[in-house]
Amino acid sequence: MAGAGERLFTSAFIALAASDLVYFTASGLLIGVTPFFVTGPLGSDKAGLGLALGAFSVTSVVVRPVVGRMVDRLGRRRLMLIGVTLFAVMIAAHLVVTDLWMLVVVRLILGVAESLFFVAGFAALADLAPPGRTGEALSFASVALYLGIALGPILGQLLLDWRGFDVAWIGGTLLALLAVAMVMLVPETGEPAPKDAQPAQLIHRAALRPGLALFTGVAGTTGFLALIGLHATEINFPAWSVVPLIYGAIVVTCRIVFARVPDRLPPLKLAAASLALCAVGLVILGAAPSPPGMLSGTVVLALGVAFLTPAIFAAVFGSVPPHERGAAAGTTTIFIDLGFGGGPLLLGLAAARGGIPVAFMVAAALTAAGAALLAPAIRQKPKPTRVA
Repeated sequence: MAGAGERLFTSAFIALAASDLVYFTASGLLIGVTPFFVTGPLGSDKAGLGLALGAFSVTSVVVRPVVGRMVDRLGRRRLMLIGVTLFAVMIAAHLVVTDLWMLVVVRLILGVAESLFFVAGFAALADLAPPGRTGEALSFASVALYLGIALGPILGQLLLDWRGFDVAWIGGTLLALLAVAMVMLVPETGEPAPKDAQPAQLIHRAALRPGLALFTGVAGTTGFLALIGLHATEINFPAWSVVPLIYGAIVVTCRIVFARVPDRLPPLKLAAASLALCAVGLVILGAAPSPPGMLSGTVVLALGVAFLTPAIFAAVFGSVPPHERGAAAGTTTIFIDLGFGGGPLLLGLAAARGGIPVAFMVAAALTAAGAALLAPAIRQKPKPTRVA
C-alpha cells in the first residue's frame, strides 16, 4: 500500500474512475431505453417491464457474496474485465432479442456482470486510495457513477430518436467496449492474503451493521425519487423534473467540494449524522406538502445523502484487512441493491394506504432507525487493520 503522501489521482485511479463513468453511462442508457423496448417492439405491458427490470436485481443480489470472495482470491482486475466484457456482450445481445423471455435471460446475466464489475471496482478503489483517503476516493468515484446514470438516458433517447433501438444498443455496446479498454489500463491492485489467513465469510460480519444502515438510507432516498414526480403534481408544482435535478446537483457538488470530509471525521459518526439529516429532510417533505416544503426537504435530504455512502464504505474498508476488501464490498453492496428494490416498494405501499406525505414519514422513520442502528458501533473502539 502506498505511503501517506502518495497522490490520489494516479493514472490507475483515473483509469478506474473513467471506466466507471463510461460503464454507468451505458447502464444509464439501458435504464432509459429498456422500458420503451419492452412496451414497444416486445409488445409487453408494465408487468412485463417489472419482470425484466427485476430479473437484473435478483441475480445481482444473489451472486454478490460469492463474487466478493472471488475478487479476493482471483484479483480485482480479472473480475472487472470479466464483468465489463460480459456487460458488453449482453448489451449487444439486445440486437437479437425478439421476446420478453429472451430479454429476461439477458437481464439475469447483466445482473451477474454488474456484480463482477461493481464489487471488484469498489475493492480496487479502496486499494488505490492512499491511507486515510478512502472516503475521498469513494466520493470522487461516485461522481462518475452519478454522471453516468444521469447522462446515459439522455444519450439513449438521442440515439433512439435518431435511428431506433438497434442504434441505441450499438451505442451502448460501444460504450461498454470503451469501458473494457479503460479497465485494461488498471493494474492488479489486490494484495495476496497471508498464508495463515482464513477465507473471509461469505457474508462478511464487519459489513452487516453498516450495510443495514446504508440500506435504510438508500431505501428512503430511492423511494423519494420514485414518488417525487407524483408528489409535485399533487401540490401543483408542474416543473417536477427540477426536483431530482436539484437533488443530484447538490449530491455531486458536495462529493467534489467536501470529498475529504469522510476521512477527517469518524466515518460511522458521519454516517449516523447523514442518516439523521436524511430523516429531517424526509420529515419536512411529509409535514409540509407545498412547493417550499418540497424544495427545502429535498435540499436537506440531498445534503445527508452526499456523505452517506462514502462514510459507510470508509468505515467498512477501515475495519477489514486488505485481502478481505472484496468480501466486505460484496456484502455491503447487497444492501444497496436491496434498498433500490425495497425502497420504492415499501414507500409505494405506504403511499397507496395513506398518501405520499405519509410515505415520506415512513421513510423518515426508516432512516432514523438506521442512524440509531449505528450508535452501538460508534461507541466501540475501531480495531486497526494491518496495511502493507
